[in-house]
Amino acid sequence: MNQHNDAFECFLADENATVAIGKKLSQAINEGAVIFLHGDLGAGKTTLTRGVVQGFGHTGNVKSPTYTLVEPYELTNQHVYHFDLYRLADPEELEFMGIRDYFENNSVCLIEWPEKGAGMLAQADLEITMEYIDSARKVTISANTDNGQKIINKLNNA
Repeated sequence: MNQHNDAFECFLADENATVAIGKKLSQAINEGAVIFLHGDLGAGKTTLTRGVVQGFGHTGNVKSPTYTLVEPYELTNQHVYHFDLYRLADPEELEFMGIRDYFENNSVCLIEWPEKGAGMLAQADLEITMEYIDSARKVTISANTDNGQKIINKLNNA
């Protein structure tokens, strides 16, 4: 695993700012990515995902796939898959649903509660941690791969 030290950090005042950072993230992704989303319930993981999906051109509703595990968005130029593993009882369930097929080249996979799928998920290019600091949300995006570092570099230079 490569060591990548640069990160992207920001504070988000409200839901609109969270959607906006998701859209900015979508503009920095060129070749697909696996993105792990960390944070407590209500931290804004699905809201940030909504921004990413909208940034790729989706105009409909973006809902959390809490009960279905995955919500696919087959867009013109990008396949985006939003996973919510909060209710996953056993990581083996991911094998039965064909999880590996989602990590195809050029797809963007955003995964909430990735620790629940340990051992079954592709390596994350990016890890996004969302936490409450006073009345704002702090977002930290860190890279685990060269692709992830390219995305961070674009975010930091945008």
